[in-house]
Amino acid sequence: MNRRNVVLLVSCVIALSGCKPTPDAPVDKADAAPKKGEAQAPAKAAIPEDLDLVILNGRVMDPESKLDAARNVGVKDGKIVAVTEQAIEGKETIDAKGHVVAPGFIDGHAHTTDIPLGQKALLRDGVTTAMELEGGAMPVDRWYADLEGKSQLNYGASVGSGAARTAVFDPTYKDSKSADIIYDMFSGQQKVTLDTYSRVPTDDEVKQILALVEEGLKQGGLGVGIVPGYIVEGYTSKEVIGVQKLVGKYGRFSHVHTRFSSQEPPTTGILAFQEFIASAGAYGGGLILAHFSAQALDLTEMAVEYVDDLRATGTPVILEIYPYNFGASGDGVGADYLKPDNYQKNMGRTYSDIIDTATGKRLNKATYDKLVKTDPFHPVLFYNAKEEDMEKGLSSPNVLVGCDCFYFTDKDGKFLSDWDTPWESANTHPRSVGAHGKVLRLTREKNLMPLMTAISKMSFLYADFLAKNGVPQMAHKGRIQEGADADITIFDPKTVRDNSSLDKGKNALPTTGIPYVVVNGTIVVKDSKVLKGVYPGQPIRAKVQN
Repeated sequence: MNRRNVVLLVSCVIALSGCKPTPDAPVDKADAAPKKGEAQAPAKAAIPEDLDLVILNGRVMDPESKLDAARNVGVKDGKIVAVTEQAIEGKETIDAKGHVVAPGFIDGHAHTTDIPLGQKALLRDGVTTAMELEGGAMPVDRWYADLEGKSQLNYGASVGSGAARTAVFDPTYKDSKSADIIYDMFSGQQKVTLDTYSRVPTDDEVKQILALVEEGLKQGGLGVGIVPGYIVEGYTSKEVIGVQKLVGKYGRFSHVHTRFSSQEPPTTGILAFQEFIASAGAYGGGLILAHFSAQALDLTEMAVEYVDDLRATGTPVILEIYPYNFGASGDGVGADYLKPDNYQKNMGRTYSDIIDTATGKRLNKATYDKLVKTDPFHPVLFYNAKEEDMEKGLSSPNVLVGCDCFYFTDKDGKFLSDWDTPWESANTHPRSVGAHGKVLRLTREKNLMPLMTAISKMSFLYADFLAKNGVPQMAHKGRIQEGADADITIFDPKTVRDNSSLDKGKNALPTTGIPYVVVNGTIVVKDSKVLKGVYPGQPIRAKVQN
């Protein structure tokens, strides 16, 4: 029997058995040729000889394709052009033996995106793309202009609806120097009116707020950041519905700090989620529910199941979490959710669960009352969910990781932003420097989830959700594949860890075990040191419309 007849016989047996031939089965070249009229598969591009960067001998993990194997990675002109078993050479070489080569981490909840010290900390934590999606920016065009050519990582922002409120209540705020309301609040660079967090707008003011939000979307804001968790009694249904209508109109998403942080009826965290899920269902657009375990508390597991069921119906909603059971108040000690009638009754906490960021001391009734009266924006940390509830939320495969990275202060509470600030002298929430390192450490030490799942939650999952909800650039990120942007994080799976803690002097100790970080093909972290003055970061921005 000749070779052709053998091939035909094998094919018939396979067809009758219902099996498919394996990709490696030998096939006669003549039989493999496409017939007339058939589409021919594109030829695999040859690997360029003049690669800019090669990463050799690493364990390549790609969450989309599920590739988990030893491969060499070639980079040219800011793109990954080879993921191969072949030997390759380039102008620069990284030996990744014993290390994981992962997509650069993507974080949409980084309030430190636009300050040098914040970027430095994020890079040490493996982040290559950081976005300010909760607080947002206003004016959006000024925010992007300020970072152009001066960013070490990729950067983006939503439209800040809280800033729009401030600009309507205080017209002088439209000239904000930073275009970042949270920066203004904590740096003291520009006064932010308390009306933003308490005032109920008139119908005419709601129209003005929505007009500013739409202007920001036209300027390329990625979505809309919404913070009713800080405006519990002032944020109106007209704003909730009006903003989501705009999100649907422009095919974007909202990133929401929902209204209630509570595990008790009638105002549970899940009820607050439903307020925005209903609006998104009616008007379209995606929905990211920020740091959801801090709102759901002991209802965290139920919230995961509920949102998973919604996602199964095609509803574009997703949960986001930080890997800590304590948070940092976005508008200081005066936050609505820290008021005793909520923090103690609905969250099951007390005054001593609130910590002064500047001093590291726990509050009591007297110190709490004094700070609220004299310095309501004073930065504090506070316990929220139980550790076991946070871990249940974190380990769910459909939950994003968002650091909610927060600002840095010195021992006297003075705002810090300088790139050269010593880590030991800075006070912050540990998540500002260690969130992604902690996810990897918990994955290793507690076996919370497969390593591929952990990587996906910090890269591909965020990129994929944004790409499907108005940010097409993200379709090229969060992947280690040929044609993807060369944003790459290389870490040692046996040693990578967070080092930041609540101990004074240790709040801002950076993650270790991530020796290399590559942004758009340029090495920015080398031998665990961030390279000063290297700015390969590019804007992540929606289409600008006139």
